[in-house]
Amino acid sequence: MSVPDLEPYLGVAVLLADTARPILQKYYRSGVGIEDKPDATPVTIADRAAEAAMRQLINQHCPGHGIKGEEYGDENLAGDFVWVLDPIDGTKAFMTGKPLFGTLIALCYQGRPVIGIIDMAVLAERFVGVRGRGASRNGVPIKTRACAHLSQAALYATTPYMFTGAAAANFNNLALNVKYPLFGADCYGYGLVASGFADLVVEAQLKPYDYLACAVVVTEAGGVAVDWHGRDLTLASGDQVVVSGDARLVPPVLALLNR
Repeated sequence: MSVPDLEPYLGVAVLLADTARPILQKYYRSGVGIEDKPDATPVTIADRAAEAAMRQLINQHCPGHGIKGEEYGDENLAGDFVWVLDPIDGTKAFMTGKPLFGTLIALCYQGRPVIGIIDMAVLAERFVGVRGRGASRNGVPIKTRACAHLSQAALYATTPYMFTGAAAANFNNLALNVKYPLFGADCYGYGLVASGFADLVVEAQLKPYDYLACAVVVTEAGGVAVDWHGRDLTLASGDQVVVSGDARLVPPVLALLNR
């Protein structure tokens, strides 16, 4: 797939992250009210304010581009360019005072993610990936680390309760085969894989706004981001994700997840 010049859109993506960060910082640990959405997931005024601000900027700087956001739905998804926004990935962390939540910003071209930002508002860390240009943390290039064997791998998932039925049994088997099964990092786990501090993220019951930005960061850092059947992640992907810093881990992980 030939991709147009992404430099102007990278500037917009950074502007979105710069705009969302102070909004989240303002409301963090401020006692904001929490509502339950129809799907029983929580939402706060911070989620809505950050996404509304980012949408306004996209419509201003990239008129005609599509938008897919967690809080305000879809706009113009038929176009070549679609922005995918999660204003707070880790709302439960945010509302309980835990700093491991982030803003996820992805730009897709013809359904495939080409720019991704993971912005950790409280930690003041920003992971950026641009297709063909590598990945960085706070402007410094990052790379995944080598890990050839599951028995040496550090695995993250947001919670073991995101797996149900056969997926729960298979994930548990995977967790028993790695060195360190870890939980509770939300989107930060993907940044840790991209930075070479962890090796795997395996998750389920996700939406495209939960993983597309992370996929660009990890793959541009040298890793792999696929679904549970080994297919590249796109705007049309399902809810199950495998991210690995080392491609050699992917076949044994998929084998355990698809028993």
